Amino acid sequence: MAKVYVKVKIMPESPDIDLGKIETQVKKIVENDGSKYHVSEIKPIAFGLNSLEFIFMRDESKGDTEPMEKEFVKISGVQSVDVIDVRRAFG
Repeated sequence: MAKVYVKVKIMPESPDIDLGKIETQVKKIVENDGSKYHVSEIKPIAFGLNSLEFIFMRDESKGDTEPMEKEFVKISGVQSVDVIDVRRAFG
């Protein structure tokens, strides 16, 4: 079955939230799903607020990412979760 790369953007509740702690919990959720965490980046938004964007790879046969998104939102300090890109991986 094909693999898909999923790019997700997480917005914290405030600029004071430690995105490193959020990233650690995100990695656990991704790995528990049987998916592979690929890369992350902290991106400045405005007024000291940053977002966490990360990419993970999963089997296309697992279907949509909504169950994982619901788990990401449960992380303390997370305000919102948006899937911003999904691409089929070739090669």
